[in-house]
Formats: sequence, structure tokens, C-alpha cells
Amino acid sequence: MSGSLTPAWDNNEMALVPRWLRSERAKAVLIVILVVTLAVYTWIVPPHAVVLHNILHHLNILPFMLAGMFFGWRGALKTVLFTAVLMAPSIYRHWFRAPLDSQDQVVELGTFGAAGIIAGFLSERERMQRLRVETTKLELERVYTELRQSLDQIKRTERLTAAGQLSASLAHEIRNPLASISGATGILARGQASQEARSECLEILTKESQRLNKLLTNFLNFARPRLPRLQNADPREMIHAVGTLAQHAARRKGVVVEMQLADGSREVPCDQEQIKQLLLNLILNALDATESHGKVIVRSFFLSEHLCIEVCDEGRGIPASERERIFEPFFTTKETGTGLGLAIASNIASQHGGALTCRPNGAKGTIFRTELPLAVESSIVSGRVETR
Repeated sequence: MSGSLTPAWDNNEMALVPRWLRSERAKAVLIVILVVTLAVYTWIVPPHAVVLHNILHHLNILPFMLAGMFFGWRGALKTVLFTAVLMAPSIYRHWFRAPLDSQDQVVELGTFGAAGIIAGFLSERERMQRLRVETTKLELERVYTELRQSLDQIKRTERLTAAGQLSASLAHEIRNPLASISGATGILARGQASQEARSECLEILTKESQRLNKLLTNFLNFARPRLPRLQNADPREMIHAVGTLAQHAARRKGVVVEMQLADGSREVPCDQEQIKQLLLNLILNALDATESHGKVIVRSFFLSEHLCIEVCDEGRGIPASERERIFEPFFTTKETGTGLGLAIASNIASQHGGALTCRPNGAKGTIFRTELPLAVESSIVSGRVETR
């Protein structure tokens, strides 16, 4: 019997189902035993034991429902037919001695058989739905695995691409100073240069060596940034200190640096040296961009639990096409720039849980805004900073 039945209900994860009953053969044997046992007892029990016969008739629902759940509606139908064959002698024998009992047995066999077939149909449908869900789950897991592998591959490719671009940019930036140094040393090596030419060559060697040292220092600061050591700092004092450092360059160029600082004594958790480096870079860039007799404004204010520091210049501004790339390493519009200043400044802001952004200053100039959170826990990932 078990070989011809199609399994439709096989929930092996049910803890209440004994291990020996989890195979199709064991389930079929159990159903056959129940059917045969009920048929034998129905034959043995005398016709006048109406109550006992009624109990046996009602027990026929057990094999029908189990067959429906285990083997679907086809299994239930075969079980009903098998039971009808075994019960036929008892029904025939009782038909003339106890007609009501025989008629009741026929009705209950039909009713319980129909219930078993319906249960089998529902069980098959539930099984098919479970199989579809399982198939969908496996497909989603496969797609997720492939997507994760693709993302990992993309990340590796991006890292390799970024490393290649960084190396190419660094090589390009180093080539020019090396060419100047090579030319100057060639002139000195020939020993025929005048005193003025030798002095000029030595000046070139000194200048280009300093340029290379600055380039490599900035590159190392960008590639291996130091984790910020946080401590509470007064924003006004910090900005004033940077403004004082920049005053010499401002006076030399004839540009006014105006401070518009927020009132109050609120402190911000930050690494003062790194933030001063960031602000000094922004202010010196603003001074370079601003013409003589112009003005650079440094203002600070608190906005939504953040300290905002803006450096506004009156230069020619930054085109929209270049504005998207100014924080990229080695991107610069200056002839003598390394292209790492803004990239380092952006990294510093990010490590503090903040951001460095850029926007036009009306019709003329540019505004760089630095945002620093006032609460470390809500902005900086644990372990990314050092506190003291």
C-alpha cells in the first residue's frame, strides 16, 4: 500500500512524532493496522452490542484522517476503499439482523471517508504551499549569497581601482619635483654653471625636496589618519587660535578675516589639534581664493545638536563639475597644490562623526561648512576614537 501512495504531509520537524513513524512505510503500516483492527473487532462484536458498534464506527475516522494527512486525498481515497472492502462482510451480515447499525456504518464510512479526502486535499495544498515557500527561501538565499559575493567583488575592485588611481596620482605628483631635481643636479654635475646658476639650482633642490616631503607627509596623513583623541573643547577659543595663526597670511595678502562666533559656553568633544588643522586648511584656502582687499568670514553656530563652522571666501567660486571632486585625493586646481588638503580635512570631519561640505557663496565665492556632533555616543562608532 505504501508504494502506491503519494506523501503529502511529512512534517519531520514535529517533536511529538516518534522517530519510527517518520518514514512512509511506517505510516502506511500504521494505517493498515488500524483499518484491519477495526474491521476484525466489527466482525467479532455481536450485532446486539449497539453502543460498542457505534464506537467502532466512529473510530474509522482515525485511519481516514491519518491517511489524508500523511498521503493526501489519493491516500485517503484508497484507505476508504480498502476499509469498505474489509467492512463489506460485516455490513452484509448485519444488514438483516441489525439494519439500522449497518445503515449507520455505511453512512459513517461515507461521511468520514469524505472528511479524510477533504483533509488530504487540504494537506496537499498546504504541503505545496510549504514547498513553494521553501523553494522561494532557497532561491532567495542563493540570490542573497550571489549578491553578497558580487558586492564583495565590487568592493575589492573598488579598493584596487582606488589604490591604482591613488598610486598613479602620487606618481604623477612626484614626477614633476623629481624632474626639477634631476635637471638641477645635472647642471651642478657638469661643473660649468655660474655662481648665480648654482645658487638657483640649490634653491630648486631645496624647494622641490620640501615639496616632496610635504607631498609624502600629506599622503601618509591621508592614507593612515590618526584616530582622534577626544576631549571637550571651547569652540570659540579653538577658532580664535586658528584665526590668529592665519592673520599673518591675511595681512600679507591684504585680506580681512572676520570672526562671527556663536555665543554661549557649550563645548564640543573633539581632537583640538585635528580640528585646528582642518580649519586652518580651510582658512588658508579661502585666503588664496580671495583677492586683495577682500574678506574671509569665519562663523560658527549651533544647529540640531551640531556645531557648524563655516569659512566663506569671496573668490571666483568652484564650478559645479569640480565641486563634486574637490574632496578626492590629488584633485587640485592650484599649480603648487598637492590635492590632499581637503581630502584630509574631510577624513578628519568623518572620523569625528561629522561632515565637511561645500556650496556656493551667493554669486561670488565658496562656503565650506564643518559639522561636528555635540554628543559622541550618537555619532561615532565605538572603537573608532580614542578618548582621554
